[in-house]
Amino acid sequence: MKQNMEVRSGMSKNLIWRYLIIAVVLGWAIYSLIPTLQYERLSDKEKTALEEEGKLVDLESRIIKRGLDLQGGMHLILEVNVPQFVRKIADHQSRAYYDYMEKVDALYARDPEEDYLDMMLETANADSLRLSRYFPSEDRKTDNRSVVENLRKECEQAVVRAEEIIRNRIDQFGVAEPVIQLVGNKRIIVELAGIDDPQRAKDIIHNTALLEFVLLKDADYTQDIINRIDAAVKRITPGDISALDTAVVSNKKSSDKEISVSELLGLEEDGTASDSSVLVDENLALDKPFSALLRNLGWDIGVPAENYYAVNKILNDPEVVRILPNDLRILFSGKTQSMQTTEGKSVAFYTLYFVNREAGLTGEVVKEAKAELGSVSSEKMGQPIVNVRMDAEGTKTWARLTGANVDKRLAIVLDNKVQMAPRIENKIPNGRTLIEGFANLQEAQDIEIVLKAGALPAPIDIIEERTVGASLGADSVQRGVKSALIGLSLVALFIIIYYQGAGIIAIVTLILNIFFVLSILASLRATLTLPGIAGLVLTMGMAVDANVLIFERIREEYLKGKTVRSSVENGYSRALITIMDANLTTLITALVLWQYGSGPIRGFAVVLFWGIIFNFVSGYFISRTIFVSFTHGKKPLNKLSI
Repeated sequence: MKQNMEVRSGMSKNLIWRYLIIAVVLGWAIYSLIPTLQYERLSDKEKTALEEEGKLVDLESRIIKRGLDLQGGMHLILEVNVPQFVRKIADHQSRAYYDYMEKVDALYARDPEEDYLDMMLETANADSLRLSRYFPSEDRKTDNRSVVENLRKECEQAVVRAEEIIRNRIDQFGVAEPVIQLVGNKRIIVELAGIDDPQRAKDIIHNTALLEFVLLKDADYTQDIINRIDAAVKRITPGDISALDTAVVSNKKSSDKEISVSELLGLEEDGTASDSSVLVDENLALDKPFSALLRNLGWDIGVPAENYYAVNKILNDPEVVRILPNDLRILFSGKTQSMQTTEGKSVAFYTLYFVNREAGLTGEVVKEAKAELGSVSSEKMGQPIVNVRMDAEGTKTWARLTGANVDKRLAIVLDNKVQMAPRIENKIPNGRTLIEGFANLQEAQDIEIVLKAGALPAPIDIIEERTVGASLGADSVQRGVKSALIGLSLVALFIIIYYQGAGIIAIVTLILNIFFVLSILASLRATLTLPGIAGLVLTMGMAVDANVLIFERIREEYLKGKTVRSSVENGYSRALITIMDANLTTLITALVLWQYGSGPIRGFAVVLFWGIIFNFVSGYFISRTIFVSFTHGKKPLNKLSI
């Protein structure tokens, strides 16, 4: 009797510790899920109110995040534009280089699935061209194959850097749990769940954000280039441009006349709206067809918006590219400006800039960028601007650049579009400048984000885009929850019918298992996806499997004539090894999927991993505690309902 009393006392102390552990785990689970429950009960009006108070962000940071398939969002596949990247990093560009690249581009246009760098190698070997002239190698190997292999490595490194920069931009944009993953050697997958403005997000991701400070060419140089282009256009236009001669009709009120682009350039109509007509100065059109498309805007050269297509087409014509100096770039302004003609009509103009090819300074030196509205005391009062501060090296270069070019104009170029071109009034020693020309403050804030994150090392193309609507996400949630509830109900029905009273304990532990998995997702700020719900359903099945193993062992012991207490103890002991073996193999599989999987696979693996962990906690530890409580109490069970 005394020995039984000691055993019972020991079991009571053991149970107290078990109860404390269970209470702590349950308390943590409830605490973790409270924010999610609060958030789900909020109406749109209440969410707006909390957002105005600045409390919504904190609440959203503590809830279970939903994946793209459950709340809507966008899916993008980005690809590095290898041809543009190669052109960007080339040195010593010459006419031979342009001829060679045009030939490679023509081959690539016919078969874009082939490797561009392999085409470069084949074409260079066929033309006996030494690529090392244009792509110097650090390892000093000059054969074409070594140069192309170095270019391939640079492309791969550019993709890795692009992935890091895109991640930084999205983090500053404020998207929760984005999926950003490298695929192959030139593609990046981006998934953004729950975004309200897909176009803005796409612009932030896609913008190269290459900031350059470039000196403008002087007026005489610019006029000489325009004269060369005029001569080139006359050469590429058939005959004596008689089509233009017949199209231009005398008009005493205005020297401007609308004609078709095809008439101007001697091309066939392609039927596009942008190719329909241009506005030419009939006094210049015959002798200077390119100049006829331009307008004098005082210190600047204007391009009527109707002429943008034609001017751009001329500047990219191979014959025109050949006659342009290697140290020149011709850029457009990022925005149009409206001006009144003599007839009182408002015309939108782009500005055309002739600038140095080499930038005096780039955005790599930007240490800080801040978007704001111009202060009351400044000339930019109320205008959206971005104040830029440079690092120490940039400050020195900026001081030298501005000090040596006082009274000259400097273009601030963002992604090959001129934002502004102010005149340098004096030396700027403090490494500060500002960028203006934005439509609104949000646009300036987007530029702030991309400048802070840095410029993409290579141009990026969006090759696939899918948008998942919020309604589709809500429907996925309903179906996922419905499938989980149906599965739980069927399992519960089977367990209770087959295992009777013990089945009720199994159902309690099964519900706790789901409760714990959702709690850990909330605590770790993990994302629940539709495959994650599938993982939750699979976890329920594995939890039932563990209970079946335990109950069958208990039943075997009980049918041998052992006491209830002994049957329970032996049943759990015998089932432990089998449960550990089954769960450990699945756990390893889940870890591998979590580590190397992506998107849906990782969402499935995360839930499965934690489901197995808590399956052991609830299915073995908690269920055993419940059984022991009944078999070692003051009135222990004498008969099992199993």
